[in-house]
Amino acid sequence: MSDGATPRRGFLAEASMLFGKKGSLKEFGILGALIVIVLAFQLATNGTTLSSGNVINLVQSQSYILILAIGMVMVIIAGHIDLSVGSVAAFVSVVVAISMTDWGIPWWSSILLGLGLGIAIGAWQGFWVAFVGVPAFIVTLAGMLMFRGLNQLVGQSRGIGVDSEFVALLAGYLPEIGPDTGYNNPTLLLGLIAIVAVVVLELRRRARRQSVGAEVAPMWVLVTRLVLVAGVIVAATLLFASGRPGTSFPHSGILLAIFVLAYGFLTQRTTLGRHIYAVGGNRRAAELSGVRTRWVDFFVMANMSVLAAVAGMLWIARSQAAGPADGTGWELDAIAAVFIGGAAVAGGIGTVAGSIIGGLVMAVLSNGLFAIGTGSDWIQVIKGLVLLIAVAIDVLNKRQGRFSIIGLLQRGMRGSRAADPA
Repeated sequence: MSDGATPRRGFLAEASMLFGKKGSLKEFGILGALIVIVLAFQLATNGTTLSSGNVINLVQSQSYILILAIGMVMVIIAGHIDLSVGSVAAFVSVVVAISMTDWGIPWWSSILLGLGLGIAIGAWQGFWVAFVGVPAFIVTLAGMLMFRGLNQLVGQSRGIGVDSEFVALLAGYLPEIGPDTGYNNPTLLLGLIAIVAVVVLELRRRARRQSVGAEVAPMWVLVTRLVLVAGVIVAATLLFASGRPGTSFPHSGILLAIFVLAYGFLTQRTTLGRHIYAVGGNRRAAELSGVRTRWVDFFVMANMSVLAAVAGMLWIARSQAAGPADGTGWELDAIAAVFIGGAAVAGGIGTVAGSIIGGLVMAVLSNGLFAIGTGSDWIQVIKGLVLLIAVAIDVLNKRQGRFSIIGLLQRGMRGSRAADPA
């Protein structure tokens, strides 16, 4: 290359500029797999997979698992595991149901009670992990047994109904208001707000990088990226807004979106988030750097139980009753979502967005297999094989120096932190 010549960018560098800042390709491989699965089932089910009713039902039915995955990825990044989330969700949900049905407590007070109980349980488990030093695997295994037993003890192994207003709030949909456009107007408005927010945030980020002299993508790249993102949002908005009257975008989906944005910001843009990655990457080095590792451990464990409480309440709102079998296997679904989403078993690597995509992979897989008539037994077998193969391929590729999702995640995180001054 002669002096003064502009160096040619590699494929990943060009692609990363198109899809966002450096390192934003970290979920690209997982997202690609999700798209392939969706398209395959779309063809196999003659268009049912991407029908309005199916997509709305998918978000409504999987929100609680995706919320659990948000908390679980932070636990795993910090180098721990939580096996108790299903039992905690079941115990909290049965107490919330009893408080409304048997104790006569208003539904909004029952929600506060459920959140308070989640905080108390999280503090209990976080104490044993962070300050006593009992491994999280053992603490949460004990919690899985304890809270499953408490669920059956308190609920007396019976189904318990919940308040209709509670159901309307957590399992309802955006209302049908405004002129008759053939679509749900609040959902259309929500999509418009999402597009405006994406455009404003991208322009602000570009201006911020220019102000400090950092490299920015050409304007055509920015415009292309915004058009692509806006097109996806418009398509999703119309899909949700065209549901049958009374069933548009679910409230649980809004709650999930809020959690994704909040925890995505926390993990990527705050000191606490950096400390969680530091503890999981190298605990000793983090301690020498002044990170209060015990409080980080306490936070991720306590936060997980709070999100489990939220997931439990979403579940009983959708099913309109709490029962002794609630929460069974939820911890396995959440853990699978996190590892398929690119988290490392040893800790230190993982993202909220990747875990959500991983959870959607498992959800779409289950939904599509069921739609084509696969039995529930074979669905479990296939899901287990997908998890095993996804992690095994990534580990083997990383050992042999080939493309690795986990390696890409690691390089992406390092690159984004070094390049983005925010």
